[in-house]
Amino acid sequence: MESDRKGENTVPQITYEMILNNSEIKTYIQMADKALDSLGYTEHSFAHVTRCAAVAYEILHRLGYDDHTCELARIAGYMHDIGNVVNRVDHAQSGAVMAFRILDNLGMDPQDIATVICAIGNHDESTAAPVSEIAAALILADKSDVRRSRVRNSDIATFDIHDRVNYAVEKSSLNIGSDNKSIILALDIDTDICPVMDYFEIFLQRMMLCKKAAHFLNIWFRLTINDTPIL
Repeated sequence: MESDRKGENTVPQITYEMILNNSEIKTYIQMADKALDSLGYTEHSFAHVTRCAAVAYEILHRLGYDDHTCELARIAGYMHDIGNVVNRVDHAQSGAVMAFRILDNLGMDPQDIATVICAIGNHDESTAAPVSEIAAALILADKSDVRRSRVRNSDIATFDIHDRVNYAVEKSSLNIGSDNKSIILALDIDTDICPVMDYFEIFLQRMMLCKKAAHFLNIWFRLTINDTPIL
């Protein structure tokens, strides 16, 4: 029969490398970050999304998930903020719709598309939920990206609390514990720039979301600041 021909009706394998080199996606990331820059937000460009992609992948890889699941987490991590090109408000949902169109046009398997857009649509703390292992890994990767280099404002005297919190972080790391039962966000903060309480004013909701995401992955979320256990 015609339908039995070798290779007939096969679905192409969409890889992270293909997504990384896609000029359309690059444009949306660049324009989204430009819009956020004009609104005074911290960096949301390639440094942020490639870090989210790598960390989401590494979390699932360390926990023993299969290569394909890890690859989808990496794709979701890279594409998760493209909705900011539409508006910061509801950008997770806008980004999920945009990602559907892009991935569908690339010929990705519908189940894989559904998995990726579900994670993207559930990453923003105002509406987020760890509804899948990929969504959980993306939440952890995204919400743990706190670092000085994300601050664009060069005038310390005019920093708002978001600038101070990020600029105060001299070092950050997110690592799976050696027993694979915990994930630890370790921060070194210059408290002369930002008291620890200011950090929590901005990030408490995000840290609680990380705790839920870790629980979905059957591990504990731990937060240490200046070597002191906080969560």
